[in-house]
Amino acid sequence: MNSDRIEELIAFHHATKEEIAGRLADFRRIWAAGSDEDLFAELAFCLLTPQSRARVCWPAVERLRGCGLLFCGTAGEVEGELERVRFAETKAGRIVAARRQFTRNGRLAIRAVLEGFADPRAAREWLVGNVSGLGYKEAGHFLRNIGLAEELAILDRHILKNLVILGVIDEIPKSLTRKRYLEIERRMMEFSQKTGIPMGHLDLLLWSKETGEIFK
Repeated sequence: MNSDRIEELIAFHHATKEEIAGRLADFRRIWAAGSDEDLFAELAFCLLTPQSRARVCWPAVERLRGCGLLFCGTAGEVEGELERVRFAETKAGRIVAARRQFTRNGRLAIRAVLEGFADPRAAREWLVGNVSGLGYKEAGHFLRNIGLAEELAILDRHILKNLVILGVIDEIPKSLTRKRYLEIERRMMEFSQKTGIPMGHLDLLLWSKETGEIFK
């Protein structure tokens, strides 16, 4: 591992850990006090983020929610609000399909579905297998953003790049199979234990290192 880079990261964490802890507390409040509509907004956000910037995707979700289309719009209507989001047509269809999947007796029921799982990993497996557009990264991102999973890795390009720089992995994989994803997650957990930086902090820490902000 790259000891100099690791020391730099530990120092950066020391400077930012209070802000990161506050952001994680914000996420936990969504599960503790948020509505099913709040949970669905986070799911929609995670369905939009693949190959698109988070700072573009969240305003799109807010627009959809503000005009009511997030909860009742057709795929075409949803697509019309996805300004600057890549693959807008496909992602709009996935949002509508997810809304339909989590609707029970005419109402969103995401909380009831997620409460049925014994732990975050079981919930992630179900989401990956049942919600179109969610891979391990997106499912983990969603669960983290609603305060249900701080120990799962969210392996986007920023995180993978930094894991290579730190010497946690040798290279960015050309594709992330389930086996490969879980292996990198295991290595990231070992790195977390070695450095004393909690897993929940590592994602936001590395994201902040790359982008200059702690966001979602």
